[in-house]
Amino acid sequence: MDLRALKTFQLIVQHGSFIRAAEEMNYAQSTVTMQMQKLESELGVQLMERGRTIKLTEAGRLLYGQSLSIMQDMEQLEEDIAGLQKGSAGHVRIGVTEPTASFRLPELIKRFLDLYPRVRVSIEFGNTPHLSGRLLAGELDFALCSAPEVGSGLYYEPLFREEFVALIPAGHLLSAKPLLTPVDFKDHRLLITAASCPYRQRLEAAIQESGGTRPDTMEIGSMTALKYYVLSGLGVALVPRITVEPAPEGTVIRELGGTLVDMVFGLLSRSSGHFAGSAAGRLIHYLRNELGEGLPGSLPGD
Repeated sequence: MDLRALKTFQLIVQHGSFIRAAEEMNYAQSTVTMQMQKLESELGVQLMERGRTIKLTEAGRLLYGQSLSIMQDMEQLEEDIAGLQKGSAGHVRIGVTEPTASFRLPELIKRFLDLYPRVRVSIEFGNTPHLSGRLLAGELDFALCSAPEVGSGLYYEPLFREEFVALIPAGHLLSAKPLLTPVDFKDHRLLITAASCPYRQRLEAAIQESGGTRPDTMEIGSMTALKYYVLSGLGVALVPRITVEPAPEGTVIRELGGTLVDMVFGLLSRSSGHFAGSAAGRLIHYLRNELGEGLPGSLPGD
């Protein structure tokens, strides 16, 4: 069925006139007449009785009633497709690690959706290895996380540094030192998120390089929950500064020295440029502007 003919049919009914419908569609009246003849021929029924006034047949009334929703759906579809092409509509699937997911992203996504209300965003939490796998499987569009493993086949663009500090129970032995280095942690239980946590791996390597033994660790499933376990006296934690300022009552923050100062987080995707013109591309550009600190370099997948 020709959708243009269906639109013309609706206008004839609404205006009660072939002439008015032709004017609105910018057609010759003969074109409108031919469209209606062809539409009736395709459907095998008479749609209207022509005379001094236009009267719909029972088939015409049925077609008019049901065609309104059809045309609305088609117009919405055309608008959505145009939005996809312009990047002002669409569905973006993001993977995010903590603390970015809880502490940085919510307000940024809110402001982005205020600018592009027809974009839908889904956010999946996970660590970098998990998100890398989801990207490779095509189940995410991009991720905000730490650098992937070498040879992952993914493209990584550094954006910002997440500064880490030590969170210690008030009165703890380490609280007397204003600056802590890797060796300071060797005799104390360290609360950390998981064995796959890149910061834990860096800390263990730094302690061993400084002559210390592998630290006693206790795994806590949530980075944002670490401060409560520190408060209970279970150990000390290295946490992003953004998650513990101001320090919870009963704990103190201490600066970290040496190589334990920060970690780089950035954009992880399957390639560097395939989002051009899409909603995902708009969101990536927005996040670059909001989070980017001008860090050098990028890592193309091998």
